[in-house]
Amino acid sequence: MAVLLETTVGDLVIDLYTEERPRACQNFLKLCKIKYYNYCLIHNVQRDFIIQTGDPLGTGRGGESIFCKLYGDQARFFEAEKVPRIKHKKKGTVSMVNNGNDQHGSQFLITTGENLDYLDGVHTVFGEVTEGMDVLKKINETFVDKEFVPYQDIRINHTVILDDPYDDPSGLIIPDCSPEPTKEQLDSGRIRADEEIDDFKGKSVDEVEEIQAEKEAKTQAILLEMVGDLPDADIKPPENVLFVCKLNPVTTDEDLEIIFSRFGPIKSCEVIRDWKTGESLCYAFIEFEKEEDCEKAYFKMDNVLIDDRRIHVDFSQSVSKIKWRGKGGKYTKDDFKEYEKEHDKPSKLTLKEKVKPNQDAKYDLVLDEEIDEARASHLHSGKKHKKKKHRHSDDEEDDKKTKKSKDSDRRYEEECCREKRKSEKRDRHQSRSRSQSRDRDSHYSSSKSKDKYRGELWERERDKKRDRSRSPKKSKDKERSRYR
Repeated sequence: MAVLLETTVGDLVIDLYTEERPRACQNFLKLCKIKYYNYCLIHNVQRDFIIQTGDPLGTGRGGESIFCKLYGDQARFFEAEKVPRIKHKKKGTVSMVNNGNDQHGSQFLITTGENLDYLDGVHTVFGEVTEGMDVLKKINETFVDKEFVPYQDIRINHTVILDDPYDDPSGLIIPDCSPEPTKEQLDSGRIRADEEIDDFKGKSVDEVEEIQAEKEAKTQAILLEMVGDLPDADIKPPENVLFVCKLNPVTTDEDLEIIFSRFGPIKSCEVIRDWKTGESLCYAFIEFEKEEDCEKAYFKMDNVLIDDRRIHVDFSQSVSKIKWRGKGGKYTKDDFKEYEKEHDKPSKLTLKEKVKPNQDAKYDLVLDEEIDEARASHLHSGKKHKKKKHRHSDDEEDDKKTKKSKDSDRRYEEECCREKRKSEKRDRHQSRSRSQSRDRDSHYSSSKSKDKYRGELWERERDKKRDRSRSPKKSKDKERSRYR
């Protein structure tokens, strides 16, 4: 199932996804069948993004579905088909344009970029371009204005259905041949699609070179205007001024004026000199009252010997005398001279050390005017100044004493902290040694008591054994012997 679109720049073949998008494909096929897309403008071309068309009005706000032709205005749009989901992954993907309410009419777009994920779920994909990618590239590279409308019209001239699996609905009127375009359709206010754009047609080689040189000069003038070297790109240098170069440094303004005055009256003649040294820069500008006199001097005086130098004469291309708020005309020679004078003057800023050497070394700046005022006040009020100095010296001594006391306090505090840390370390060491000695003493005393207890037990057992080892008879005899 495919459709051939014949455009003014070439042919495109679109394959349709009839199984995945049956309603969108039926709408597109039947609109092509009734020649609805004939002479439709491609009204939106965004490079490496999309190409949009399908609006008979060419504004991007019109268009209606095939169901409007069958059922009336209530069926102008139809609901979008979102299942199954098809993404805009490759170039040449064809989608129905969303009108903002998830509905579609007759407008469709063709992608000219890859992986356009932000179009997924908004515009319904229903086909892809299989032939004519070179034509698609040509449309993508066309020149457009700021609203992405091509300067030269690109239209769909004709549509041919290569395969249609859908039956024609009842009540659909199919024309026998393609209708003729109306004047409103063809009048877009742009360059017509069949109009040839060739500036060099029917012109000689010299004329073509001249046109190209004018274009290059125009572009350079625009760049100079953007940089700020020209007040306006369309500005032209005066035609009554000659530029003379390769002069001898000894040639003066009066010499040139006398030589060139034979061609006509001269308004001004100026040898350009270095504004610092006053030496000649070996070129000059001569302004005539009439352009004819300027032309005569141009043809006669080129390569003439003046003061043992072969000079070169040309028409001036300078616009330096025109003042504007830009880079080139902002400052003049007088401004630079004033700046140089101010730069040569001694600075009014001095260090406070030089003014008052008795004070502390501080990088404070004092103006010369303040210095003068200080000297005058010193002459007029000597006693007060001495008192102030004395007070100032006292204040300085107090400051020094306070600083010394603060430093000594800090050192004392640091020493105290160090001693405390040392004493804490010693106490820790002593406490550890005491605890270890206590442990040893307790262990030693416990071992002694255990030995004593064991010795006593051993002696008791020994006495018992001795008692057992004695015979009963002997004990009785002893007892008897006691009583005798």
